[in-house]
Amino acid sequence: MRFTVATSLLAAMAVAKALQSPIQFASNSEPTLDQLWGEDWPFNGIQTFAHLNYTKCLVDPETSFDIGVIGVPFDTATTYRSGARFGPRAIRTGSQRQTSKRAFNTRAGINPYQDWAKVIDCGDIPVTPMDNELALDQMTKAFEELLLKRKNAVDGSGPPKLVALGGDHSILLPHLRALNKVYGKVAVIHFDAHLDTWSPSKYPSFWSSDQSKFTHGSMLWMANEEDLLSDDYNVHIGLRTRISGKDWEDYEDDDDQGWARFSADDIWINGLGGLKEIVRSINERIPKDYPTYVSVDIDCLDPGFAPGTGTIESGGLLPRELFYLLRNIDVNLVGADIVEVSPQYDHAEITATNGAEVAYQLITSIVKQGKK
Repeated sequence: MRFTVATSLLAAMAVAKALQSPIQFASNSEPTLDQLWGEDWPFNGIQTFAHLNYTKCLVDPETSFDIGVIGVPFDTATTYRSGARFGPRAIRTGSQRQTSKRAFNTRAGINPYQDWAKVIDCGDIPVTPMDNELALDQMTKAFEELLLKRKNAVDGSGPPKLVALGGDHSILLPHLRALNKVYGKVAVIHFDAHLDTWSPSKYPSFWSSDQSKFTHGSMLWMANEEDLLSDDYNVHIGLRTRISGKDWEDYEDDDDQGWARFSADDIWINGLGGLKEIVRSINERIPKDYPTYVSVDIDCLDPGFAPGTGTIESGGLLPRELFYLLRNIDVNLVGADIVEVSPQYDHAEITATNGAEVAYQLITSIVKQGKK
């Protein structure tokens, strides 16, 4: 008993002495304020994407950047569960374990936040929730502002690249409109459980208006009507939804719009071989220098890994399958998005964290292609 008490007293005295000792710094020189207080843990700091520097890019034309993360909190073009307007905020929350000093991608061999590219969080586009016609105009003008009136930071020779955080999937249309003014027609690699090439006439309603055409299931049809898409290079991955009518008419319409299709079944039935075949097919289909956009609807994942979305479909991709495809598709990536994250249906931030990982992989791909 005496030994135990004596040991405890000695330990307490040692702790007290240590607390009175001055803090020892790793370097003999006086530390800077940034060294003392500039580090972020995953749980502190203002929630920008991956703790990146924040600039409200739409009102700060002087700031140049190579890759901008831009939130688009819009969801009034949904046809089922709304809530994706809160997606950008949720994805940023899901990205908090990403920091520039702990972001080395072991599969790509780079840290996308500490390489040649200046990557920043551009904040959000302030989109009205009350008027879809006005909202579409706002989003179109915002993407044009960022792509047509800004230069990249690395050499000022061209526009920056944007990774958009949705928002429902209709935000793809204004992004494509702006990209068309820079690159002309673009190829789209579309990860989704749904086609999204449906004509508005396929929706069951006698009532219609010009704005009723604009939905998160018709924006690729609208993009095709506006001649924004490549003629032969567009690809769907992850399809598994039901389609209209009694036959294959939806797929026939999709064929007429120039799309190739890979279903979720093509992956799980064939395993890794199926993934490799999709990569090979896409890399052969799309010319290396052709401007290409990657759009990821989080509902391409199985609901077990992405419950927080508006239009869930059973039997989807695993996250590792999606990430494998994103890492291995070798295209001239000029823009990207991750959409349809609806946090009110999420559990333990599973969907938001997977959405943040998608954005990280997309940013990695843009940075890696810039090193070639």
